[in-house]
Formats: sequence, structure tokens, C-alpha cells
Amino acid sequence: MFHLNRETDADWWEVEALYDLCFAPGREALSSYRLRDGTLPIAALSQVARDRDGILAGAIRYWPVCVGERPALLLGPIAVHPTRQGEGLGGYLIRESLALAPGLGWNRVLLVGDAPYYQRFGFRPLSGVEMPPPTNPKRILGMSLAPGAWDGVQGKVTRAQSQAQP
Repeated sequence: MFHLNRETDADWWEVEALYDLCFAPGREALSSYRLRDGTLPIAALSQVARDRDGILAGAIRYWPVCVGERPALLLGPIAVHPTRQGEGLGGYLIRESLALAPGLGWNRVLLVGDAPYYQRFGFRPLSGVEMPPPTNPKRILGMSLAPGAWDGVQGKVTRAQSQAQP
């Protein structure tokens, strides 16, 4: 049993430690981090999962980006503590947080990841969407949160200029 809550400032360093544990030491060198530099995650969508004892089990963050001139969410990172992996927590974090996004005005989300894992949530490979190098184009995935949200959306993914909602 996990309790999901919005990530708070008090959670920040504990979540960062979880990301350090779950990802390679050079995680911040990845191209997706260039899109996060100088921008805060979207607080209403960034969630932490704690067990009944209050121990952090997982976390997910979203960031505002633009694809061409169109706003989009960048999902990630998402992490589940190694002792809690295999319990479905990652999927729970993804489904529950994405369910909040349309109510906040977001209609498209992208990520860099493994298609076989993320397809179960509705993510599909995107063509014509360019992440900063050296991203493998086959790992750029998108999901529409409204019908046709990705229709005609192409171009470079850039950092959003503000935290303004779409």
C-alpha cells in the first residue's frame, strides 16, 4: 500500500537521493537534463509515493517544454527504490500522475525511454520530434492526453520559458 502525495520542498533532497540511487552517477549529463536546467518541475504533477511507514518508495517529476512552438510535458525522471521494484509502483505513479494532467490543461506528454515498457501506458514513438543530442530518436515517445494532441506537432524540444500553464 502506497500513498501518493504532491512532492514538496521538504521532499526534494530525499527524491534527489532516490534518483542518484536508481540512475547512473552521470544522470545529470543526459540531454533531457538540459531541458530541465533553470526550470522547476510542475508541482501539481510531481508525485512521491511513500509506504505506510512514510518511507519514500518512488517519485515522478514532469517539466514544461516546447516542441516547436507547442507546449508539452516532459515526463521524468521516474524512479522506484530497488527494494520496491516489481510491485507495480512505477506504473501506478505514471497512471495516477498522468490522470491529473488534462485537468491542468496539458494535452501532450513526451519522454525518452524504452518503447516496450511505456507502450502499455499509451506512449508511441514520435517522428519529427528532436531532443537535444545525443538522444536516440527511437527512444523519443509521446502520448496524447486529448484526441489528436500530437497531430502536426514537430520540431526541436526546447526548455519552456516559464512555468505558465498551456
